[in-house]
Amino acid sequence: MTTFQKIYEVAGQIPEGFVATYGQVAAMAGNPRWARVVGYALHVLSDPAFVPWHRVVAKDGRISTASDINGESLQEALLRSEGVTFTLDGRVDLQKHLWKPVDRTGFV
Repeated sequence: MTTFQKIYEVAGQIPEGFVATYGQVAAMAGNPRWARVVGYALHVLSDPAFVPWHRVVAKDGRISTASDINGESLQEALLRSEGVTFTLDGRVDLQKHLWKPVDRTGFV
C-alpha cells in the first residue's frame, strides 16, 4: 500500500460531523512526520467523492483555502452541512468536533 493510499484510508474513517488534524492522520497512516504529505495527498486527490478530504484541518482548527472559489470556502460549507461548528475566529471548534478514534482495546 502506498503512502497516499494509507492517508486516504485513514481520512476515509473520519466520521461525519468530526474532523482530524493533518498530524493525526499522518500518525495514523504510519508516520507522525507526514503532516505536510497528508496535505499534499489530499490536494492531489483524483476523486474527492470517495475520500472526505474536507474533514482534515490544521492542528489549530484552521481550514484550507485551497478549495476556495470566489472567496467562498467549499471546505467550510461541507463541514457546516455536516453540523460542524466554528469559533468566532473562523476555526473548527475542536473541543466539539475533533475525532478521537477508539483503538482495538476500547481506549482512545
